[in-house]
Amino acid sequence: MSCGYGTAGFQCDVVYDLGGTVHPTRAAEMWALGQKIGLTEFNPTSVNWDSPIQWKAAGSNIVPEGTGYGMLFGFGLGLTLITVILTFLENKFGDEENNSEKFNTAGRSVKTGLTGSVIVSQWTWAATLLQSSNVAWNYGITGPFWYAAGATVQILLFGILAIEVKRRAPNAHTFLEIIKVRWGTVAHFVFLFFGLSANLIVSSMLLLGGCAVYKDVAGVSVYASSFIIPLLTLIYTLMGGLKATFLAGYIHTCVIMAVLILFVSTVYGYEFDCTDTSKPCTSLGSASIVYERLQFLIALPKRTGTQLVDVYVNGSLAGNTSFVGFHQGPANLGGNQNRQGSYLTMMSLDGFLFGIINIIGNFGTVFVDQSYWQSAIAAKPGAAHKGYILGGMVWFTIPFALATALGLAGNALNVDLTSGDAGSGLVPPAAAIALFGSSGGYLVMTQLTMAILSTGSAECIAVSSLLAYDVYRTYINPEATGGQILFISRVFVAFWAIMMAVASIVLYETGLNLGWVYNFMAIALGSAVFPVAGAIYTDKLDSLFAIVAAVVGMACALIVWLVVASTYEGGVNVANTNQLYAQLGGGVTALGVSLIICAIGCLVKPMNYDFNEMRTGIKLVVGDGGENTKVLGEDDPDATQEALQRAKQWIFNYGWGYTLVLCVAWPLACVPLGAFGKSSFQLWAAVALMWGWCAGLLIILLPIYESWDGILRVMYCSPGGFEKSSSTIVVEGKSSESSSANAESAQA
Repeated sequence: MSCGYGTAGFQCDVVYDLGGTVHPTRAAEMWALGQKIGLTEFNPTSVNWDSPIQWKAAGSNIVPEGTGYGMLFGFGLGLTLITVILTFLENKFGDEENNSEKFNTAGRSVKTGLTGSVIVSQWTWAATLLQSSNVAWNYGITGPFWYAAGATVQILLFGILAIEVKRRAPNAHTFLEIIKVRWGTVAHFVFLFFGLSANLIVSSMLLLGGCAVYKDVAGVSVYASSFIIPLLTLIYTLMGGLKATFLAGYIHTCVIMAVLILFVSTVYGYEFDCTDTSKPCTSLGSASIVYERLQFLIALPKRTGTQLVDVYVNGSLAGNTSFVGFHQGPANLGGNQNRQGSYLTMMSLDGFLFGIINIIGNFGTVFVDQSYWQSAIAAKPGAAHKGYILGGMVWFTIPFALATALGLAGNALNVDLTSGDAGSGLVPPAAAIALFGSSGGYLVMTQLTMAILSTGSAECIAVSSLLAYDVYRTYINPEATGGQILFISRVFVAFWAIMMAVASIVLYETGLNLGWVYNFMAIALGSAVFPVAGAIYTDKLDSLFAIVAAVVGMACALIVWLVVASTYEGGVNVANTNQLYAQLGGGVTALGVSLIICAIGCLVKPMNYDFNEMRTGIKLVVGDGGENTKVLGEDDPDATQEALQRAKQWIFNYGWGYTLVLCVAWPLACVPLGAFGKSSFQLWAAVALMWGWCAGLLIILLPIYESWDGILRVMYCSPGGFEKSSSTIVVEGKSSESSSANAESAQA
């Protein structure tokens, strides 16, 4: 909250001792430092800088344990009920058959808005909400910017592959079917390993971060929540398959974006009551106040971790106590210092290096994760490319706006946070509780539950597709009918829900936190990116070089990672393998070696593959009507080869264009700004706030607009169709002519 002159609350020209809890001499020192660095809107004596804000007490929880379990079951069962109802209504009034094709591909008829919201839902992991705020707390604005930009470009560029799937492999159910037809059995097994590894890492990581927050905020056992969360997604996933997952993802996205708008608007635009000058003020309310608080924080002498401080009562020394989470002094504490020690600068070496790791790692978890291929397969031909651009640009605002706001608030409010807390993803709940009290913890846990449930269900259906089509149908029962595929898909959904829980507990027991696993993605998956993309994008890459690129690239990455880690004191251990340069070396090696091998293969031994083999080699499943599926829609003008070629050019231009803007032009434009002045940061915050509002409203309202005809069908109980005037009704890929007379009859 800003100070004033003659207004209620803290005055700008008065030194406060906060009810005698700060010694007058110490308060005078703080006020003098504020005057020295030129503070005009924030009175530093409105905060006790020797007593960081406690957001959790030893041996107790912010939220009662019973309430934590209630939130888990309440959200899980409530959202399951809503999703089941929506799935029932969609099946009844959408007039679609329920078969294996519908279960695993959502009928290949999902529109742009829902595709975009699903991308946001799938890409919003626990790490998106937690790890992105951690890097904001550590590096300042450069952390969440590189988190956002570095994980958006993959979605934008994946849109190119989404169109290529429609053009070259319209019958595909999984990306591994494409690899099997093109490169054979050995390559199929190799990339099946990478595909399942991607799903395992993502699944366990999203649970690990979420369960850590439930444990620290509500005392919910990690072992219990690891099983409860994935099992709560089972009912609607088993019942409705991919379409139910998409509908649930839309609901989750709506909740996440609504809470995001609340948090960002509060940090940058709402002042809480700070008229009681006998206690510290925990309100921000403007970008100016955030700026001045952070300027004061970095001007303080460096104090990190556990510190013993004097305690004053009514101005008299009453003893001393220790706080474990001091985080004061020039940024980046514990690493290479940012330009002028500022949190508000893009000139941060560690933040930039994190960005490189982030870009490499996220290529692996998009291009090698079946859930993103599944979304491309499920989209209508005219919606695939637009949906990925929409989803990417909307998702950008989650780390860019939300993480910047909460991460910076954690520092600006002087919250008691250790580096271990931050590494476990506890910056958002800590900052939210400091701002809102216990209700802030509820809001973060609500967002987190939405993220875990949506991504968890997407991973379950993705793995079930891989195991059903690429293991069961390919090697166990090649003549499997649609009914058998449907049954085995449901079995594997349940199987993976349990595997997720076990993997999360294993990571927890080994002491690997969210940050370690997140950075490890680049090493584990980076080498598979170019071969997997090359399978559908270029006709030159052959099987031998694809396999060698993936396997040798990963081996080299592991070697470099461990060698660099061994150079730190203590040798190879968990802490040293999580060092920024060790993770960076491994990640760059994985992607770089793989790229070089693939390039050599395309030049010295081009395959010149005929993509027509994919159209004929990948078969739809027969026996339950799925073989009659119109994979490119029925008489869809967007499904012609000419239209798909135009869509490819569109996504190529916009995908690469936005990538260059986010990863090159924007950062370079910030270089002359150095450490941001107040007006520069105000502009940054304004962009974040407006991006959050616009993205949130768009991703919530567009799917409703596109499905309005279907909503009218439900409202008027008219499965056959409803419209007020003569036009074409389009519901999830099926079209029929409806005259105004028929519409009036339907109303009657």
